[in-house]
Amino acid sequence: MGGTMNGALAEIFALERRDEDRFTVQPLESEMQRTFGGQVAAQSLRAAQLTAPSERPVHSLHAYFIRGGQPAKPLHLDVRRTRDGRTFSTRHVTAIQDGKAIFELVASFQDPEDGEEWQPSGPLGVPGPEELPAYRLPSWFGDIPNFDVRPVNPPGDEEFPLRHPFWFRSLEPVEDASLHPCVLTYVSDIAVVDSSRAPGSTARYATAVSLDHVVWFHRPARADEWLLYSMDSHINHGARGLARGTMHTLDGALVASIAQETLLRPRA
Repeated sequence: MGGTMNGALAEIFALERRDEDRFTVQPLESEMQRTFGGQVAAQSLRAAQLTAPSERPVHSLHAYFIRGGQPAKPLHLDVRRTRDGRTFSTRHVTAIQDGKAIFELVASFQDPEDGEEWQPSGPLGVPGPEELPAYRLPSWFGDIPNFDVRPVNPPGDEEFPLRHPFWFRSLEPVEDASLHPCVLTYVSDIAVVDSSRAPGSTARYATAVSLDHVVWFHRPARADEWLLYSMDSHINHGARGLARGTMHTLDGALVASIAQETLLRPRA
């Protein structure tokens, strides 16, 4: 069930169907101590897709990170079919390891419809990806998936965290249209915790993790073509930070909006 891809991305979305609404993902090689949250979110969205009407693309997902995932253990995805209406379908996915929920996702799907077309102006004065050097994710981040990443403000090679905004595209062709939102979901969790800090903050944290995550998919977009991901801090209060962001195509079309709340506990 990995779609038509044959490379590293296909491994992420190789869901094994245990029954009509339950799936298992086998462990992927990783040097990370915790499973990357964007990976769990992307796999959970894929499980939801596989139980929803194929003609209804996803238009939004809302998710909570409950516990840290363990990369060396299988991930079980249980789907609940909340509703199938005339134009919308809703799915609730619980990601489980060792019998405990580590992640919850609710995704909504909609039949394509016509309506007004409007969006704010796209980002101005941002260099194109071909004008920027390629950036290599740190080796501990793993080799999955294989992205071309071009930060607008390039850090040193393998310096992390990566800073927003950055251009990205999958180096593996993604032929299955339903997988593009899953790949965007994967990327939507990259470097977001750091982006939720107050601008210019030098605070050091005892805990800095994702709490909840939202993605709205406004229009179809290809993950194997250049997209600009921008994320900025919106507020810090009560040991929580909120970052909001967007994904735009090369020609400025807004394809997705993202929001994430993070836990930022200062060191004593």
